[in-house]
Amino acid sequence: MTARRVASVLSLVLLVGAVAGGIAWRRTEVDDQVSLVAAGPYAPGAVGAPRAVAAGPLAGRTVVLDPGHQLGNHNYPRRINHLVPAGGFKKPCNTTGTSTNGGYPEATFAWRVARLVKARLVGLGARVVMTRHSNRQDRWGPCVDVRGRSGNSVDADLKVSIHGDGSFRSGAHGFHVIAPTDRKPWTHDIYRSSRRLALVLRSSLHREGVPVANYIADGDGLDFRSDLGTLNLSNIPTVMVELGNMRNPRDAHRMTTASGRATYARALARAVRTYLG
Repeated sequence: MTARRVASVLSLVLLVGAVAGGIAWRRTEVDDQVSLVAAGPYAPGAVGAPRAVAAGPLAGRTVVLDPGHQLGNHNYPRRINHLVPAGGFKKPCNTTGTSTNGGYPEATFAWRVARLVKARLVGLGARVVMTRHSNRQDRWGPCVDVRGRSGNSVDADLKVSIHGDGSFRSGAHGFHVIAPTDRKPWTHDIYRSSRRLALVLRSSLHREGVPVANYIADGDGLDFRSDLGTLNLSNIPTVMVELGNMRNPRDAHRMTTASGRATYARALARAVRTYLG
């Protein structure tokens, strides 16, 4: 038996064991890999590294994707609770994030959606900068000040921070997009452009059939906040999107399935392309 065949057999055994052990949701990582291949920039018959993208509608553009939280944040309470600059005041470095009622973490959801979006944008020719490069129990952060400044030094075109909400309100469901308020000197320069990005993103999620949040003021899917370091410290158009309420069964189903995450990824990638024209 060849080494490659042995590796394949071992992988299958591990997968079956994981399902039998009651952590079948991890299998969705495989499904997401299939979605990544379908999204590009991987050639169907390629072996190894992704094919180079010589040009595309987003060639020369730089996009920052910020997958919310980190899977191991809860293992580092002292580090994530220390205060950092957040735009004229200080806030804790980070939080643990939320989860579905079944225990599927927000950090994992945001990570998987971000990777799908990245694949699509790279396939369109964009350069994509991620604020974190892993989703592991032995990692924490980065802090909100680092996330907020990410993209500033490389003059990125925009930033999207990807999250899932955790409201316990009965019946609360749907997405909402958060943009900065107009705060001099912090966000005055990006307020209008960020609002436009928020409108484009809302429209794109609408197009994919994702429902608007029914528990946010005005019910229009938009929220403007002045208390988020990720927004306040950015010098580029930036929005944060809560793609659904992870405590709501219907939203949770969409967020924990490969097809649901692919829906979010299509909407986000289309919004970026539309915004950048």
